[in-house]
Amino acid sequence: MVRNAIRYVPWKDRRAVVRDMKKIYRAPTVEAAEEALEAFAEAWGEKYPMAVKTWQERWELVIPQFSYPEPIRKAIYTTNAIESLNSSLRRVLRKRGAFPTDDSVRKVLYLAIRQQSKKWTMPIRDWPAALNYFSIVFEGRLPE
Repeated sequence: MVRNAIRYVPWKDRRAVVRDMKKIYRAPTVEAAEEALEAFAEAWGEKYPMAVKTWQERWELVIPQFSYPEPIRKAIYTTNAIESLNSSLRRVLRKRGAFPTDDSVRKVLYLAIRQQSKKWTMPIRDWPAALNYFSIVFEGRLPE
């Protein structure tokens, strides 16, 4: 959400706008997040209406994250590894113009993921706490 909204904000105001957006997704409850969203809309709505609109239009998609405790939410909104993988897959697919079959696409993506996985050495922040919560809430669905 932050990256989507920030593209409508020029460089000179990005730091201040992001600081206000953090108050939204780091809020402890849905009610606090809604208050932060209202404050964000008041502060930046006139100057950057599209940045505010992206949050307001997708608010129903943001709300479910507040049902999780803080370690889980942090793991959810810290998506750099996912974005890095998506970027590398797009790069691999862009280099090749067309594929003769669906299997050829799968093979190229499989090899790209294998190559990328060699770079995954850093653990996800707060993952042990998140994994502990997942194993309690989703009992039987995680390998032991």
